[in-house]
Amino acid sequence: MSLEPRDELDNRAWMDERDLSPIEEGYLYGLMYLDKRLRIVDYLELMEDMYYKINLQMPKSHTEQYNLDNKFWYWYPLYSLGFFSILAYIVAAVTGGILGFYYSPSTAEHPEYAYVAYAHVAQTIMIDLNFGSFLRSLHRWSAQIMTAAVFLHMLRVYFTGAYKEPRELNWLLGIVLISLTMVFGYTGYLLPWSQLSYWAGQIGVEMALSIPLIGEWTAQLVFGGFTLGEPTIQRMYILHVFILPFVVTALIAIHVGIVWMQGIAEPH
Repeated sequence: MSLEPRDELDNRAWMDERDLSPIEEGYLYGLMYLDKRLRIVDYLELMEDMYYKINLQMPKSHTEQYNLDNKFWYWYPLYSLGFFSILAYIVAAVTGGILGFYYSPSTAEHPEYAYVAYAHVAQTIMIDLNFGSFLRSLHRWSAQIMTAAVFLHMLRVYFTGAYKEPRELNWLLGIVLISLTMVFGYTGYLLPWSQLSYWAGQIGVEMALSIPLIGEWTAQLVFGGFTLGEPTIQRMYILHVFILPFVVTALIAIHVGIVWMQGIAEPH
């Protein structure tokens, strides 16, 4: 956009040459009035140029490259798995944020239940909170659906060859995302601190200890020690609520941005 003075055009003569309705004339007069004072047209041209640059897809998709109008092989549900997993992630994030208002990551003893964390899930959320059972179920099922959708999405990408050059970077990013999805599910599984959660955490400790050389260090870092306790649930809560959502959201944005620039890779 240039800041140099522009040549004044005879806009009135240009408009008289065309058969314009009163509404069109009023719109053009308003646009010219604002353009003389705020240079509206320059900004519109800048936005138009930005739009075409953003929507430029390189390389071309298989359909565009070979001008395939009859996409008989294009099974649309398989190409919606990525969007479906993002939608499930949004639902899980919203419901999880609401559940966070009624949950306490504590292993302190509770008079009616074994632990405070379990009491908040079993009593406060599931019984005392209006629609609490529905909210927790929606959070749990959306997380499970997201995991399944991400897994099927990776299979679709693999079997259609969409991981090949020049999309190999996005394939590696997808592997990171599916790994973080597993971590998301595991940390959330431990938060209710039920019997299932406890023994799932114990299995995690044993797996960490089995790592050569750095096993003990990993167990202390991730689980807060060699046995489960208050440090364990606090670490799971911090990972599940304060670290993973921001990391995963940023990586999803980059992942979708790369797909937007490169276009969808149809089967070759």
